[in-house]
Amino acid sequence: MPDELRITRRDFINGFALSLAAGTSLSPLEILAREQRSSGVYPPALTGLRGSHPGAFEVAHALALNKARFPRPQADESYDMVIVGGGVSGLAAAYFYRQREGPGKRVLVIDNHDDFGGHAKRNEFDVGGETLLCYGGSQSIDTPSAYSPTARKLLDDLGIDVARFYEYFDRGYFARRGSGPAIYFDAAAYGRAATVPNIFGDYRSAARLAHLDETIAAYPISRAARQALKRLLSDRVDYLAGRGNDEKLKLLGTTSYSDFLRRHAGMPEEVVGLLRDSIKGLWGVGWDALPALEACYETQPGTRALGIAIPGDNDDAGIDEPYIFHFPDGNASIARALVRDLVPGCVDAATMEALVTADLDYSRLDDASLACRIRLNSTAVDVRHTGSGERVDVTYVRNGRPESVRARHAVLACYNSMIPYICPEVPEKQAQAIGYAEKIPLVYVSIAVRNWRAWDELGFHSVYAPRSTYMHSFGLDFPVSIGNYRFTKAPSAPTVLHGTFVPTEPDKGLSYREQARAGRRRLLEMSYDDHETLILDQLDGALGPGGFDAARDVAAITVNRWPHGYAYEYNPLFDSPQYSPAHGPHVAGRARIGRISIANSDASAYAYVDGAIDAADRAVNEQIGGGA
Repeated sequence: MPDELRITRRDFINGFALSLAAGTSLSPLEILAREQRSSGVYPPALTGLRGSHPGAFEVAHALALNKARFPRPQADESYDMVIVGGGVSGLAAAYFYRQREGPGKRVLVIDNHDDFGGHAKRNEFDVGGETLLCYGGSQSIDTPSAYSPTARKLLDDLGIDVARFYEYFDRGYFARRGSGPAIYFDAAAYGRAATVPNIFGDYRSAARLAHLDETIAAYPISRAARQALKRLLSDRVDYLAGRGNDEKLKLLGTTSYSDFLRRHAGMPEEVVGLLRDSIKGLWGVGWDALPALEACYETQPGTRALGIAIPGDNDDAGIDEPYIFHFPDGNASIARALVRDLVPGCVDAATMEALVTADLDYSRLDDASLACRIRLNSTAVDVRHTGSGERVDVTYVRNGRPESVRARHAVLACYNSMIPYICPEVPEKQAQAIGYAEKIPLVYVSIAVRNWRAWDELGFHSVYAPRSTYMHSFGLDFPVSIGNYRFTKAPSAPTVLHGTFVPTEPDKGLSYREQARAGRRRLLEMSYDDHETLILDQLDGALGPGGFDAARDVAAITVNRWPHGYAYEYNPLFDSPQYSPAHGPHVAGRARIGRISIANSDASAYAYVDGAIDAADRAVNEQIGGGA
């Protein structure tokens, strides 16, 4: 297979944001959307600090951290189903419930944010008359061949045909331009700044190995570190020679990859630090807190000659499936497709292609005439059974005032850790099970730039920044063209950069959960100005040699801040090796409570969109099939 086609599901290929093809006339929805933008009530176009934005979390923090209590007014609306949380899981729960119980059922979805979608957030920019799209969270449809039948059917029902991305995602674009991945060595961490080719992009290829000496010679590390790195990348050494397969598996499962490199591969700290942060975007933590066995799955340097056989490793079926199933706004298009079908008339887009550039009428979401309504800027503070237990009262705070609604059923599709605070009927053991996991803090940065000449000049499309104080990776967005949306091919045209910042406390002996808690504290203490300063400094440092000037070239920045980001996935370095999405504390944590069920990716212990969908399916089935 040609190198340009070797894009697997684990790759993080940054591409080009797309310029919107200009229309010749405006529909009523397009006119309304422009009015929404001008009045500041069109959430996707808002820049600055987004994600868990100001106004979205204060009530929840008052409840959980300060033990605040809110009045429970008499319910003034009645529904068949009330869903707390308007992310993919909550929207899917609404969809499944109406699909299985009938479209006439009254459903209310409430969410504390000013936009629906949860982590599947859409970012829009207007730069010089060009509309650019990016994603503020949930990124892609990962390995759709491994989706459950229910999740696959939902995509089909929504008109999302993943096979079309083989046409829409230009997998050979970067290769044709001669553009590759780079490493940015920050002067603060390495003594001098350098933006040079990234040898780790495909270190096993003959082309990379042919230029190994030349590439590594440009790295600002010591001569001894360069020699050690060369040995690690070029030698086929079994660093655990003499041990049996079971002994190797036990060692790799109980040793971090960083420690494996130190103790068994004999790598100096410079090399260990160089590799440490490369996995952050996938796990939300570095190799200092992940087992070496995970590095074997990821075929990291030093693991390819270990010769281990992993029992029950059935991942091969999907590993060659390319990582190309990506809308320009990420999985926000899935959320928009769900909302389109739940709220008739809010968006005029019958196909997945039209949905990408269609305008959405937010004023339609909470229309009293509709059977299904979506109520934003509403934070749930109390969910409990009422009377003889035949109904559920849901109290939420909107515009600083508590309001209540009543329902036959409720699904809690919000942040899992908040459930014991808003639902006093959660048993203590169940609350403890919910509290076992830690949401992983995460920031996705969308940066609209007026051109990408510097990238073209340098010959790079993405950057890995080891030991960075901010983004560990950033680059040009995915090269996807769909419907009327075309990715930007001219370096003089505006585009969007995507960056990832995961606050961690590496190499301090902290566990996965401890690093998540420390990172969350750090993230909540940062202002937008803090983020902006770090972003602009990092871009100037990495791209300055190509002529980039942040003050001149950056048009807008959206910082999608998620202090409670990725769902917690079990890490055998710190969790029981028996824990998995099928078994672990999360199973007890998601137990049904009468007419209240729980649905979110946390309840699946799986930080992917199909985990959220499967949780919604389970929760709805509990309610409609459980005799309640």
